Amino acid sequence: MPLDLNVKILLVEDAPVMRKMEQKVLNSLGLNNIIEADNGLNAIEKLNSDSSIGLIISDWNMPDMDGYDLLLWVRKNARNKKIPFLMATGRGEKKEVAKAEDAGVSSFISKPFNAEELKIKIEEALGIRKSEKADLFERPQIIELPNGKIKLRMAHIQITDHLVLGVLKHLIENNEFKPKHFELETQCMSSWNPVAEALEKGTVEGACVLAPIAMDLFSYNVPLKLILYAHKNGSIAVRNKAGKEYKEPYPDFFKGKSFYIPHTLSIHNMLAHIFFKGIGLEPGYAGKAGSDLNFEVVPPVKMPEFLNGNEESCGYLVAEPLGTKAIAAGIAEQQFLSAELWPDHPCCVVTLQDELVKKYPDAVYELTELIVKSGKFISDKPGMAAQIAVDFLDPQKTLGLKVPLLKNVLTEPLGIKTNDLYPLKEDLDRIQKYMHYEMGVGNLIDINEFVDLRFADKVCGNPSKNSHSAEALKNSAETAKKLLNKISNSEKNTSSKTLLNMEGKYLTFNLNNQEFGIDILKIVEIIRLIPITRVPNADKSVKGVINLRGKVIPVIDVRKILDMVSAEYQKQSRIIVIDTKMGDYSEQLGILVDSVSEVKDIKASDIQEAPKLSETEDISYIMAIAKAENCNQILLDLEKLLFRKTNIKYVA
Repeated sequence: MPLDLNVKILLVEDAPVMRKMEQKVLNSLGLNNIIEADNGLNAIEKLNSDSSIGLIISDWNMPDMDGYDLLLWVRKNARNKKIPFLMATGRGEKKEVAKAEDAGVSSFISKPFNAEELKIKIEEALGIRKSEKADLFERPQIIELPNGKIKLRMAHIQITDHLVLGVLKHLIENNEFKPKHFELETQCMSSWNPVAEALEKGTVEGACVLAPIAMDLFSYNVPLKLILYAHKNGSIAVRNKAGKEYKEPYPDFFKGKSFYIPHTLSIHNMLAHIFFKGIGLEPGYAGKAGSDLNFEVVPPVKMPEFLNGNEESCGYLVAEPLGTKAIAAGIAEQQFLSAELWPDHPCCVVTLQDELVKKYPDAVYELTELIVKSGKFISDKPGMAAQIAVDFLDPQKTLGLKVPLLKNVLTEPLGIKTNDLYPLKEDLDRIQKYMHYEMGVGNLIDINEFVDLRFADKVCGNPSKNSHSAEALKNSAETAKKLLNKISNSEKNTSSKTLLNMEGKYLTFNLNNQEFGIDILKIVEIIRLIPITRVPNADKSVKGVINLRGKVIPVIDVRKILDMVSAEYQKQSRIIVIDTKMGDYSEQLGILVDSVSEVKDIKASDIQEAPKLSETEDISYIMAIAKAENCNQILLDLEKLLFRKTNIKYVA
């Protein structure tokens, strides 16, 4: 039975930005019959006044009345008790899932999630799809290949924390590593949910995953073993540039706002909690008594987008390069690196199915050895590792990652470490105890049962004891206050990272004897002048439209946008056809220029920040100035140039 796209959905979510995102995801699935509520009490009002609601999708943490109490009310209410109820929440622990199931939830999904994951859970809630529970006794068999090797499927997501897996894959594909016991298949997943689900159901042999997620799965008898760290350090906290100025008293900048984390079961949640407690705030979630700052779970790749211009959010803590990317885009400033709060801390770990460890120890030993070698490769050759990372972490080119930015992340002295992947039980125990006792998150497990050091002991030899790690956490409040006030270094780091994101290949062109540059990745093609059809009542900057192989494309006169003197275009004039973002989709446009010069490789060392020339005129479309031999080239941000200064949306 197909999903009824006309089903009326009551979407209950207190955070406006999250509600907007979830509505957008629902719309992308063709579900547009949506009414909204911002807490449980408001939802009850809607349910009492509208008997046609066919599905409730509710957050858990909300003020006034949370999603769990709403679920209890719905199941006890005679008129509404049969309405399918999908809990969509940041509370992703297994014990929370069990609690909601006991209360009668129809389906459950942890934040962050994507459209396909949500669709599956909606179909489960509506009874269209059968819920596939993990069978901890009848698990998929490990695949033995005809060549005597096993197939080793390893899951990961798009963060540098998992680059050891990408480098391992690259070195195998280039025959620098030749595994005798396994063939590697990496699976890039959209979020932590499918990674955790794949581990629980046994559809992958292993994964790079957040240590607290792996420990939570283990606490519910998922047969896993932790064999190695995937890295140490590697995360960054950034604060929003939108809204009020960052000034004393600094804690007030964060008070009453939202702060994004990638998952409840994450080191990021723990470190953010330590930082905010250290500066005198009470972090929590919406509806928690006494909280003056709310944690919200947001997909890591969406964090820069959610932060941009949103004054209700004060920042986020996430794995790189998603913090540096926001700094480079000019929407955030660096607050601190995670290693400044807890030096050499663990984060993501390499976990394997217990059956694999028991039945194929030679393959596990070989995998451990090659991951450790891959980690040292990253440490020794960060430039090459950054090139590998661009394709591994961003195969569809949706993140816009660049080699210079990733190299900066990999060479940051207090950044990610991959040259010592030996797992320290003491630190893993420290994580679970802090989260359990101080934050009420997760269950305590037997670390000795969970961590298998046999392979790391052989490969890594004598591990470096992280003696200063425990001491650092004891003094975390003092450290947090220092990080709160560390402004000058933050501004310096922000400036350097902003320039890094601008390094790359640019097409340079001429207008009125001035040279400009645009990112080569935006360009579809360059054509000679062809007949341009004028459009009545169009914006003055719109020259008209052209017919390019059957496609109608608006052509913009850049001279008009930049308030330059009009001139007749000559034989050497060109139309540069570009791909540019228009809301949620891409559109092709043509820009008319005097002449095209060359494609130039512009380094960060040749780039200077654009000067502030006016207090009233918006010139944010000037990204930077590139120093050339005989002139300075103005690097343009095309989206800002075209959409802030034209009305071309009426022409397309």
